[in-house]
Amino acid sequence: MKEIRAIVRPQRVPQLREALRDIPNFPGLTMTKAEGFTAPASIQKRSVKDELTDFTPKVQLSVLVDDDMVETIRSTIIKVCTTGQFGDGLVWTVDVNTMHRIRNGESMLSPEPPTPKDPS
Repeated sequence: MKEIRAIVRPQRVPQLREALRDIPNFPGLTMTKAEGFTAPASIQKRSVKDELTDFTPKVQLSVLVDDDMVETIRSTIIKVCTTGQFGDGLVWTVDVNTMHRIRNGESMLSPEPPTPKDPS
């Protein structure tokens, strides 16, 4: 299981929501408000506007998915959220080793098969 995280422009969320809902078996997502700024070294010519727009509003998304859905969801996020401008955001993937339902403590991941013992 993986967690896909993305930081995107808030204006792109409605289009992204529709595109993600069109993916069969899409599991849903969590969204939080965030603020950020582009690393100064990545902008060759900083302007007054760049200096005044530090900490622009962003949205952080989190989606827990089976491994086989990662590329579809990641590519959808990139396709929908790309404007070609600085500040379009980031998308990354994190391995999820454990996950439990709070309601009853039930593990949400399939148990790992037992490791065979070394016969020696």
